Amino acid sequence: MEPETNLPEEEETSILTLTDENGQDVDFEYLDCIEYNGTEYLVLMPQGEDEIVILEVEPVDEDNENYLAVEDEETLDAVYEVFKEKFKDVLNFEE
Repeated sequence: MEPETNLPEEEETSILTLTDENGQDVDFEYLDCIEYNGTEYLVLMPQGEDEIVILEVEPVDEDNENYLAVEDEETLDAVYEVFKEKFKDVLNFEE
């Protein structure tokens, strides 16, 4: 899943720093939050890369949440399709 971004330069980007399974901090550009089948998913792009990462949002409590890898390919594809449709006029998607 590799979109080519054509976002206007003046548009502000949000950067999230997440810690991977090896304890390394990784910076991601926040692209969107999509609700699918009652669950929220973050759509992120690792800085310096052209790949999309989709993570499931798991609320922990009122102030905290965990981000989980999406294991189900069907769900992953469906969320990606919603994202593509939503941003079809802003991003150029390469399959």
